[in-house]
Amino acid sequence: MTSKPPRRRVSIVPRHGVSRVISKLGLGSRTQAAEWAREGRVRVNGRLVRDAEHPVRQGLDRIEIDGRETQSAERLVLMLNKPRGLVATTKDERGRATVYSCFADAALPWLAPVGRLDKASEGLLLFSNDPAWAARITDPSSGPPKTYHVQIDKLPGATLLADLERGAVSNGERLKARSARCLRSGEKNAWLEIVLDEGRNRQIRRLLEALDVSVLRLVRVAIGSLSLGALAKGQWRMLTQKEFDSL
Repeated sequence: MTSKPPRRRVSIVPRHGVSRVISKLGLGSRTQAAEWAREGRVRVNGRLVRDAEHPVRQGLDRIEIDGRETQSAERLVLMLNKPRGLVATTKDERGRATVYSCFADAALPWLAPVGRLDKASEGLLLFSNDPAWAARITDPSSGPPKTYHVQIDKLPGATLLADLERGAVSNGERLKARSARCLRSGEKNAWLEIVLDEGRNRQIRRLLEALDVSVLRLVRVAIGSLSLGALAKGQWRMLTQKEFDSL
């Protein structure tokens, strides 16, 4: 009786929409990739594809944009000292100035903000063309803590600092700081240092508002060990390999 040869394991490569795969390659956002498909600029295995959700197997199917076969882009990460008054989005439906105005004179590939800073906030904002890396940085379970300097409209006591760490409810959502301390005080206002483990929408502003405190200025000064340092307002630079590894 002859024994049967062992079955060979077949590796199944998952299929994803072509726009998602193009984004994962670091070549553009999913929205941009969908536009390219609608414009007739995308081919899969030689076939014109206009459907952004057309299923493809990354690494197996040949994807072309404007007749050129796609390859993974070199990973880029840069830091910007975001000025107040700019929105952190690629395109604003209301026509407001965006953070991309800071890169107007630079020949940069597609880069997306890693997390957000609202229009009234300023300071350290990362950009990358690697969506998977960006997701790890912004994930509360895997990402580094974020440090903010916040000017408030009153003098803080020990109770307020304890309440920030204990947390408060805003619109049914419990928000809290990892740590909070007073940096310096004036006659009527003060600067706090607040550290967050996560970055929910307008988290610090909502948390302080729930405690009857108004924010006068909000500046993100560090992400993990990466500090804003002496980078001037509106200026940007690439991260060093050491800085990237530290994140």
